[in-house]
Amino acid sequence: MTATVAGQGLPVASPHVISVSGDVEYTHDPSIAKDGDTWYLFSTTKRPNRKGEIPIRCSRDLHHWTLCGFVFDQIPQWIKQQSPKTKELWAPDISYFNGEYHLYYALSVFGENTSGIALVTNKTLDSRKPEFHWVDRGLVLRSRREDDFNAIDPSVILDEKGEPWLSFGSFWTGIKMRKIDLKTGLPTSENTKLYSVAKRKRPQNPPPDRVGLPANWQAIEAPFIVHHGGYYYLFVSLDLCCRGKKSTYKTVVGRSRSVTGSYVDEGGTSMLDGGGTPVLVGNDACRGPGGASVLQQEDGDIIVFHAYDSTQGHPYLQISTIAWVNGWPKAAIDGCHSANK
Repeated sequence: MTATVAGQGLPVASPHVISVSGDVEYTHDPSIAKDGDTWYLFSTTKRPNRKGEIPIRCSRDLHHWTLCGFVFDQIPQWIKQQSPKTKELWAPDISYFNGEYHLYYALSVFGENTSGIALVTNKTLDSRKPEFHWVDRGLVLRSRREDDFNAIDPSVILDEKGEPWLSFGSFWTGIKMRKIDLKTGLPTSENTKLYSVAKRKRPQNPPPDRVGLPANWQAIEAPFIVHHGGYYYLFVSLDLCCRGKKSTYKTVVGRSRSVTGSYVDEGGTSMLDGGGTPVLVGNDACRGPGGASVLQQEDGDIIVFHAYDSTQGHPYLQISTIAWVNGWPKAAIDGCHSANK
């Protein structure tokens, strides 16, 4: 399949960066959807002097972005009670099924796996419509200290039958997956299996463990799955996020004929054995590209992600078209926006 320029339908042989402007700073872990003639972008609440939780940015051309609201005025009371250390809500994922938009998001504390994934739904993303209203569906699933996984970074994929699956995970034993009930958006009771789909390979001589924290070599998170050309493609972020100019994040991908795996990279290495074909790698101007999600469109697929500018170390929104080359996704990364520009 030949990639196309988003919004123009023009064939291209390679991916290209979509330039962005407006409210694009502090856009962390972006997730994107289109409703009507507008694209809506949801992200982690990493924003100085914020007045709400999970910011919503809007654009009608993918280039210029404005802040058009928040999902919550503040952290929901039930989260304050169940997870009092949670100071902001993380990594929202927007999807549409069963006649509603589903926004999954994470509640956690940095470096701990006492985490949870929660859900809100809405009939529309257009706040001008009378049916616009976020409905809090509460907790979806959680991880506890004794678990070997971390219930953050949620993402939903609809399989070939239209059935939803929730992937998630960060550090520990990697990326997990649960089957979701189409009607409720919650884990189904018909299939309670916790699937493992990707993890890092333990090095022969790992560095000393960090006291009270998972080891750096375990760094894998931010899963996102799309179905394309008979394969499911699992994108994940490897290495270290959230360190400004010192971030080492990169985005890799593997594919599988089955939504539950096994996923292998272009060289045939399983993602359960540390595999992953690079899609986005940082450069001198743009550090740590990751937290990516993909929007499939008739006129060309795009990938949205964050990266840190090498001057100030602030995260900025980045968008690239995707070129599918020999069955594998290719994306572009150029210079990052800078607060000095």
